[in-house]
Amino acid sequence: MKQFKILYKDDKRLIEELKEIKQWRASHSAYITIFRIYSEDMDVEHIQDICDCLDDEMPDALYLGCTTNANIMDGALSDTKIILTCTIFEYETTQAKILQLPFTEENAVQDVEVLKGYCDANPWVQAVEMHATIMDMSMMEFCNEMSHLREDIQVFGGGAFNPDMDDDTAFVFSKGNGFLEHGIIFLLLGGEDFHTYSTFISGWKPLKRRFRITKADREILYELDGKPALDVYRRFLNINKNERFFSNTLEFPLFLEHGDVDILRCPLAVNDDDSLVMSSDMKEDAIVRLAYGDPETILASIREDGQNIADFCPEVIQTFSCAARKAFWGDENISDETILFNSVASTTGFYTHGEFIRIKGDMLNFNVTLVLVAMREGDIPENGNKVNIAKAQIDNDNNERIPIIRRFVSFIEASTAELEEMNMKLALTSVTDGLTRLYNRAEIERKIRRALDKRKNQEICNDISLIMLDIDNFKKVNDIYGHKEGDHVIQALSDVLRKTTEGVHACSLGRWGGEEFMILLSDSNVDDAAALAEKIRMEFSAVSYETAGCQTVSIGVTQAKDESADTIYNRVDKALYMAKAAGKNQVVRLD
Repeated sequence: MKQFKILYKDDKRLIEELKEIKQWRASHSAYITIFRIYSEDMDVEHIQDICDCLDDEMPDALYLGCTTNANIMDGALSDTKIILTCTIFEYETTQAKILQLPFTEENAVQDVEVLKGYCDANPWVQAVEMHATIMDMSMMEFCNEMSHLREDIQVFGGGAFNPDMDDDTAFVFSKGNGFLEHGIIFLLLGGEDFHTYSTFISGWKPLKRRFRITKADREILYELDGKPALDVYRRFLNINKNERFFSNTLEFPLFLEHGDVDILRCPLAVNDDDSLVMSSDMKEDAIVRLAYGDPETILASIREDGQNIADFCPEVIQTFSCAARKAFWGDENISDETILFNSVASTTGFYTHGEFIRIKGDMLNFNVTLVLVAMREGDIPENGNKVNIAKAQIDNDNNERIPIIRRFVSFIEASTAELEEMNMKLALTSVTDGLTRLYNRAEIERKIRRALDKRKNQEICNDISLIMLDIDNFKKVNDIYGHKEGDHVIQALSDVLRKTTEGVHACSLGRWGGEEFMILLSDSNVDDAAALAEKIRMEFSAVSYETAGCQTVSIGVTQAKDESADTIYNRVDKALYMAKAAGKNQVVRLD
């Protein structure tokens, strides 16, 4: 595989460079020739002139292209508005086919059916490169259908764009098919000697705080956690509704959890109702987090994940990078994240409106992401790859903002962790008794009522039993030995309860008040409950205090019927009273 690159300046220079390519083809093994044309120039007539030159000079060559936000040549931001890459396949077994189709939401599924039909009829197809106009389109159904392609086919590509990010105009074009403002191009590649490897790199990292999408429709995000979506940016980042909203949120897109793959979604604008216009579809009930962009973190991801590209030993690297990344980095620094790959192989591409890649059979539409595609003919050379991207050095004058961002993020993460710990402690305090660390009365009552309601509503059919116990003669302990010793006795009983009920299924322990305790058994009949109560009585009576000596408990046991919580409370309390009246230190069951 051989690639020639052309920075377009004028037709005369283009023709001269095409002649040089023809001379090379004449003296080498050369089969299929494919030109990719990426243009920031929106003048259709100008691009048509370039296509005419290709048709005249190299009538056997295929070509395709689209309008872009900017272009990548030799791994760097191109300083010309139009670039051409010429890929020449040197193996006779390599095959290629271009399909260009009208592309709207109404016919997107039919387009995929056409593609699937061709792929099924041609087993040689291994990869599909796509360029599409996707502005104002929901890509959800399209991606779902693309996921049904043959499992062995890789898919990758990008959305056509405009150099003006606020302008929706974009188009695609290819040899013999003209220009389409609503179109899609599939470049099918394959053959027994053709190899490709595709991957994606984000580099943006999520913060810990999670939000649930409670209302969304396609790309409109209405609510997060039941509140207007803008509130998240306004509350946590002080980003408000103004003309700089898009540029301010570029560093903080939403991190969408999608199975094993995490996807970034960038807010583009704010509506009057404080809903957000997102860069792609959002699904209700999905979990999102704010993500942050940190130049050094991004470059670290490039070095780490990009090594697989280098180890593949490609001859050509295609890049589809989100225009939002370019806006984030700025023109002076955007090349930092792609220039490394040009030391591996010829690296070209464009800045897109959305990136596409198929991961484990699942077709995904990304934003704020860099998709990389490595291509090669033939096997990996015996000497393999000698480029170590992880150790590659780049000049980055943007480093002065790195410590600020990292410290800011470290502060947020540490504060979030502390806040979560505090909230957990507060939540635990609200349901537990401070002295015994068992459930307090309000919580054990809530659990009992909840269990009874589930049984009444036939959500469960288990037996439910209660055990109520009271320390005998506890007033004497406090009066004779003091309240501190009384607290030790109560704590000792709570320890006995925990130890004795360890391993008992569906068991909840609570302090009912003073020296009284309640045990809820949500899956035990009265026989089992009575046996457990007797075990508790014996274990506690065996405990001896240095000052207060041995103490005892009286216990009442009952099983729930189809009745209210108050009725069963009265019955178990009556059983406990009967145990006291019968001489204490015993268990009484009341059916």
